[in-house]
Amino acid sequence: MPKLTEYNPFDHLLAEEELAQYLTDAYKDDDPAVFVVALGHAIKYRGVAQVAEAAGLNRESLYKVINGKVQPKWDTIHRLLHVLGVRLSVAA
Repeated sequence: MPKLTEYNPFDHLLAEEELAQYLTDAYKDDDPAVFVVALGHAIKYRGVAQVAEAAGLNRESLYKVINGKVQPKWDTIHRLLHVLGVRLSVAA
């Protein structure tokens, strides 16, 4: 039987616009955890250690966020999005 590996959709996304669209679609989901999971995929793709350092966060704490063990604060989400080069916008 072949060994299964974890699927990361970012292995198939190439452009920054695709990253932004992926996170936007996840944010629109009714379940906020979907956005955190999507953000975790982006962080893993960019490298957890590099993102943690750039965001001024502890790597172990960041792992807890992206693995769903803790609910992130808005400040943490904001820092991570900034490091990833993504901006949220609000529309009516």
